[in-house]
Amino acid sequence: MPPRRARLPLMGLVTVALVALLGFLYFKSQGVDYQRQGEILGYLRELREIDARWDFEVLRARTEGMPGKALSGDERGARSADILRRLQQAAGEAPGEALVRDLPALQQAFGQKTELLGRYRAAQQTVAEALARLVEFDAEMAGLVRGAWAAYPQRDRLVAVESTSALLFAHVMRYTADPSDSERKTVETFAADLRKSAEGMPPALRDGLGRMDASVQQILGAKPVEDELFRKIAISSAGPRINSLTDAFSREAADIESDAERYRIYLIAYAGALLILIGWLLSKLAVSYRLLNEANRVLESRVEERTRELSDALHQLKESEAQLIQTEKMSSLGQMVAGIAHEINTPLAYVKNSLGSVAGKLPEVKELVVETNKLLRLMEDPSPNPERLQAKYAAVRGLVNHFAEQQALAELGQLAKDGLYGIEQISEIVLNLKNFSRLDRSKVSSFNLNEGIESALILAKHELKHLKVTKHLGDIPSITCSPSQLNQVFLNLINNAAQAIESGSGEITLTTRTEGADHVAVEIADNGKGIPPEIMSKIFDPFFTTKAVGKGTGLGLSISYKIVEQHGGRISVDSTVGKGTCFTIVLPLTPPATLDDPS
Repeated sequence: MPPRRARLPLMGLVTVALVALLGFLYFKSQGVDYQRQGEILGYLRELREIDARWDFEVLRARTEGMPGKALSGDERGARSADILRRLQQAAGEAPGEALVRDLPALQQAFGQKTELLGRYRAAQQTVAEALARLVEFDAEMAGLVRGAWAAYPQRDRLVAVESTSALLFAHVMRYTADPSDSERKTVETFAADLRKSAEGMPPALRDGLGRMDASVQQILGAKPVEDELFRKIAISSAGPRINSLTDAFSREAADIESDAERYRIYLIAYAGALLILIGWLLSKLAVSYRLLNEANRVLESRVEERTRELSDALHQLKESEAQLIQTEKMSSLGQMVAGIAHEINTPLAYVKNSLGSVAGKLPEVKELVVETNKLLRLMEDPSPNPERLQAKYAAVRGLVNHFAEQQALAELGQLAKDGLYGIEQISEIVLNLKNFSRLDRSKVSSFNLNEGIESALILAKHELKHLKVTKHLGDIPSITCSPSQLNQVFLNLINNAAQAIESGSGEITLTTRTEGADHVAVEIADNGKGIPPEIMSKIFDPFFTTKAVGKGTGLGLSISYKIVEQHGGRISVDSTVGKGTCFTIVLPLTPPATLDDPS
């Protein structure tokens, strides 16, 4: 038995062959389209009727002796042309090959007959018009003779001309009915005699005889043509070709229907065999389905178990990633601890000096308060000692004057203000430090990136103390983001920029702007040493760093890249060795739906 993989293509081929055979039998069992067959036979019958009608009208016109009276074939010619065009269109769908094979000859035959009929009609019309003129002259002949009777002395010639014209008219009429050679010669003889007799006749009579001779000559010229066209029409092949095509078309349709009936029997037998085969396959399929369903249940339990394992691994990976981000934050803070301590120590000195100065003034204030209380008690005594009261008042007055001279109150107010300013600076540094370091500050909220830039500059103030910082913060809209994560990106890039500047005269430029209708951009540029081209493709790789051991983890740019990517943004870098580096961050106003609390 062939292996399973080899059986599948074989089964496919067998299935295709079975379906192909079924389609073949079905196609061969399709009989004649009776509606189309009826239309074609109807067209052929109508052509036969048109041909027979033409023949009848030509024969009647010839036998009745009234040329052109009933032979009006224009409408039937147009109808026959339309039928032939319809048959040409139906030839591709018609059963058999008879219509395709014989239709061109039929079209040619009808074209020839239509042409003959046109020419025959024209010849008949010529004869008819000439006869009409001849009839008119015959009616005028007696009047012309009477008109010439008085003026013309040779009256016997007038009688002879009148008799010859009458005989000529009679023979012309017989010639049009029976154009035989003998009758034609008789007409030609009388016409010659008439022309000879017209010589010397009065002008009016001579002109009339000339018109009669012209009409006779026209009949003699047109009648043989008409007779020749009549014989050609009589032997035209249009009618026989119609009958031959009709018989061949009907025989082919009958043969096709007979074959279709035989294939219908084959199709029924084949369909029954296929039904039996399909039933057997369905029984096998039911057994296979039960086995497959059981295997599927086992597989689903394994998949669920594996899914739980993957879910646990993913959760642990997210926790590790969050810890890695927090570790990078702490590493950054650890590298800035000395600078942050210095930044806190400066305002702390303000507070210490202010409090020391205040402490030096407290004994004087205490003395003033004590003496003032004594003066108040003496004034509250119902019978004070005037000398003691005067002396105490003088002492208090002296202390007040001393305070006024030294401007002690203004000095104390300034000392208090300096102390509060120092405390506010310390509070701001601590708050930014706290916001930067806490994991729970990574919640998604509306945030203005200008605030993030300012916050990062405060934390990096010690790193930037010898550098020039230029800010071009535009009027940008707030975006939905994780403020703590973006602050981490800004601080990392600002620190990298500061560390890339070796001399103390460098400059860092911070720019924010709108980017299109639904994005904002942040640029952090420095004029430091730049990034060599050979390592440009590696700067966002995890653990890649050019700093000395202990100076960096190599995760800053990698984590920054991931944070920007999670926000649906992009980060790019443009650097020239010896001139500086510019990092550009472009963020959407609305992040992807996948952005959630820190992971």
